[in-house]
Amino acid sequence: MKRLLLAVFFLALAVPAGAAAGSAASAPRVLAIHYTADVDPVTQDWLNHELGQAQSHGYAAAVIVLDTPGGLEDSMRKIVAKELALKIPVIVYVAPGGARAASAGVWISEAADVLAMAPQTNIGSSTPISGTGSNIGSDLRRKEINDAAASLRGLAASHGRNAKWADAAVRVASNLTAEEALKMNVIDVIAPSLPALLKKIDGRVTTPRHLRLHTANAKIVNVSEGFLTRFLSTLIDPNIVSLLFLAGLAGLGFELFHPGVVIPGAFGAICMVTALFGFSVLPLSWTGFALILLGVALLVIDLHVPTHGALTLSGLVAMSIGMITLFHNLPAPYHTSISLVATVTVLLGSFWAFAISKAIAVRRRPPQVGPQQIIGMEGVVRAGSLVFVRGELWHAESDRPLHEGEQVQVEALEGLSLRVRPV
Repeated sequence: MKRLLLAVFFLALAVPAGAAAGSAASAPRVLAIHYTADVDPVTQDWLNHELGQAQSHGYAAAVIVLDTPGGLEDSMRKIVAKELALKIPVIVYVAPGGARAASAGVWISEAADVLAMAPQTNIGSSTPISGTGSNIGSDLRRKEINDAAASLRGLAASHGRNAKWADAAVRVASNLTAEEALKMNVIDVIAPSLPALLKKIDGRVTTPRHLRLHTANAKIVNVSEGFLTRFLSTLIDPNIVSLLFLAGLAGLGFELFHPGVVIPGAFGAICMVTALFGFSVLPLSWTGFALILLGVALLVIDLHVPTHGALTLSGLVAMSIGMITLFHNLPAPYHTSISLVATVTVLLGSFWAFAISKAIAVRRRPPQVGPQQIIGMEGVVRAGSLVFVRGELWHAESDRPLHEGEQVQVEALEGLSLRVRPV
């Protein structure tokens, strides 16, 4: 009887524990992807990879915690396509306070099954602009505006949101706070934190894909851009790419004219490969690329041809224009800084002026040929009356005794003997 009571007692303890373990095991998991970068090919690859991981690893939903100023259209469209193709719910949460979903970020937001914002955030300003940050020309502008407006309207309408505002976000750069966006049916919900958001939307059925959300008390797994993603994203900055390209040309050029030095050539090769990575990711203006090559060629030629700096000036102008136009067809955050181009031009011009002045001075120096050029050189006294000068042993004479290892300077050449004096 006592054994039976003990068995019942332990069974009563085991049942709640097992139920709790089963409940913990069945708790849903949500992947929170913290996207706090410009929209570019590097960050797009990373985000799409994480969305794919959320689906393949059985997460109940993927949450993009968004804070972006926008970026490149091609990268944005690839992200949107990935969101729409995913078989699990995609939630975009513009957070934390002070964050924004601007420009390309609005498309990423509207493509989500659930669009949420934290207080003190904003969304909007989606008007396409040119690579210099200015308005696009009239005919091209109409095409770009109409295409962008139709795209954003379609995303908003298909998800049951305000398509009229989506059109205004493109045509007049409309921008809303979180409270205004909720009131105008631009977003679905406001939540102060991610756990609060997941609790609030639990059980909701999404439009248009009819996916039911199971997010209450979900375990949140956070991921963010790693070092490699941030590093590669920095490398495709047009300013960095331009400098790496110039450094690569300089290093390889030095190695070409001074073979065997190795270090400049290796450094130049690394810079050139890195720059080519940036060129392969960013759309390239071949005019700007050709102008930079022409400018470098003119600078090198001017070192060997006496043009009194005319080719150097032409080369600097060509390089400056090439660096400015290299990525002129990209949106504003991705074109080369004018101040950087001016600084590089001034520094390179100053260095080249110094190098050319030294080259001219060498050309004008009277030639020293024959044995007389040894006069003025320094050497070291060896055994007896021998002096080692310019890699040669000479018989030397001096007004005082010479000691082995003593430094001397050649004063005159007398036949096959040197007259020297101690240094």
